[in-house]
Amino acid sequence: MLDINLKQQLTTYLQNLTSAVELSVFLGDDVKSKELNALVVEIAEMSALVTIVKADATNERVPSMLVKSVKTGGEMRFAGVPMGHEFTSLVLALLHSGGHPIKLDKAVIEQVAALEGDYSFETYISLSCQNCPDVVQALNMMAAINPQITHVMVDGALFQEEVYKRDILSVPAVYLNGKSFAQGRMTVTEILNKVDTNAGARQAKAINNKEAFDLLVIGGGPAGAASAIYSARKGIRTGIVADKFGGQLQDTMAIENFISVSATEGPKLVASLEAHVNDYDVDIMNNQRVRNIIKSAVEGGLITVELENGATLQTRSTIIATGARWREMNVTGEQEYRGKGVAYCPHCDGPLFKGKSVAVIGGGNSGIEAAIDLAGIVEHVTVLEFDSVLRADAVLQNKARSLPNIDIIVNAQTTEVLGNGKHVTGLNYLNRATNEQESIELAGIFVQIGLLPNSQFLQGTVDLTERGEVIINQKGETNIAGVYAAGDVTNTPFKQIIIAMGGGAAAALGAFDYLIRTPNPLEERESISKVAA
Repeated sequence: MLDINLKQQLTTYLQNLTSAVELSVFLGDDVKSKELNALVVEIAEMSALVTIVKADATNERVPSMLVKSVKTGGEMRFAGVPMGHEFTSLVLALLHSGGHPIKLDKAVIEQVAALEGDYSFETYISLSCQNCPDVVQALNMMAAINPQITHVMVDGALFQEEVYKRDILSVPAVYLNGKSFAQGRMTVTEILNKVDTNAGARQAKAINNKEAFDLLVIGGGPAGAASAIYSARKGIRTGIVADKFGGQLQDTMAIENFISVSATEGPKLVASLEAHVNDYDVDIMNNQRVRNIIKSAVEGGLITVELENGATLQTRSTIIATGARWREMNVTGEQEYRGKGVAYCPHCDGPLFKGKSVAVIGGGNSGIEAAIDLAGIVEHVTVLEFDSVLRADAVLQNKARSLPNIDIIVNAQTTEVLGNGKHVTGLNYLNRATNEQESIELAGIFVQIGLLPNSQFLQGTVDLTERGEVIINQKGETNIAGVYAAGDVTNTPFKQIIIAMGGGAAAALGAFDYLIRTPNPLEERESISKVAA
């Protein structure tokens, strides 16, 4: 089941177990059951602390497995064969069930342990989804900490009857005690914010009590991470406030143009970025969104950053590195059927449309790449491009046109998403060549029409282009002293990971130059405090 390299790695990992782990398997006569059984047997052979327990498959998903801590009673389940992106989730479940320390802040662990009541979580995933492991691992950690919390990962491609019954057309999809709980990537903190009603208020209070920063980075993508590293290396007080560390890089699969690294994936690069930032004394405030930036009227005065949870931070300088998001079609039905057939990540949600017809909106590189990927899963793909020609690279166009189950329609302007109230059933589009309305019956629509800068909160604060991009100079300076910007949120012409990192470094150096040439109000405060004392 496992190749030699994976066996060697897993054997090494399992040496970290300090307490017994029981594996129960619920099997049938199908191929996947045999695969799961082979996997469990291999795992048990690698450690004396891992044992297989005979189990009755009645009323259980088949195939599935239960990972149980003998010491704490914590339970984590995997319905399906946890390979692909979920293999790491399985490894961590084994380690955490066997007593290996969980890498969460002490306060978060205590908050999870203090939750009262029964929490039965189910997460529907696809094994090709790069976002799903974050949710699976977060809920598994919670289950390992608190025995009143249980969690099962469900492979949606394998248990399609459940997927159809619950109208799940986007993953990860999380259910709590049988009811829909959340959709999309989530961290432990975000989950706690939903189940622990006082969590947000406690976070806001803690943020309000923080001392002022020399440099506060807004955003945790490549540009933000580079900014923080360059800033912290200067020895100044640095913080990051971010919605989600990693940004849209978390949704990027194949990366083959990051210089010095032949090939990697977005989540792996994000993990490396976060580890690098954590090498320095950087205060990371994750799962926070900025509402407003207020510049002091006094030259060199502190900048106030207001968060959506009501908390405020103060800083001598700031770098805006909030990146960009997927552009939406802005047509009738798009929001109504978002997550019910309208999707933006073909890698994540593609397996849920196996054997069905789908559309890809957009004929650029991302659109044609999505069509090629989906063609190996779904019955048929229709690409709709607004322009009269495709904009994708010739090699991608040639590949797409060679596949028998891909149709390409140009001069097509999507006008409406159609559905039956539960899920997508088709779309309408305007044939711009004939000016006639056309319709297509399908089950899914994958939108791949580019990006929009995350700059909504900056309206009226800094100068923006017509597209909403922050206008900067070569140093990353905006029109406001002390306020800098970097990455995809700016008017930098090329939106690339390595360019965003370079922009982040430049902005940090520019901000440091500003700081050393500007009076420091924090030192003045300190002097006043000493005199008063």
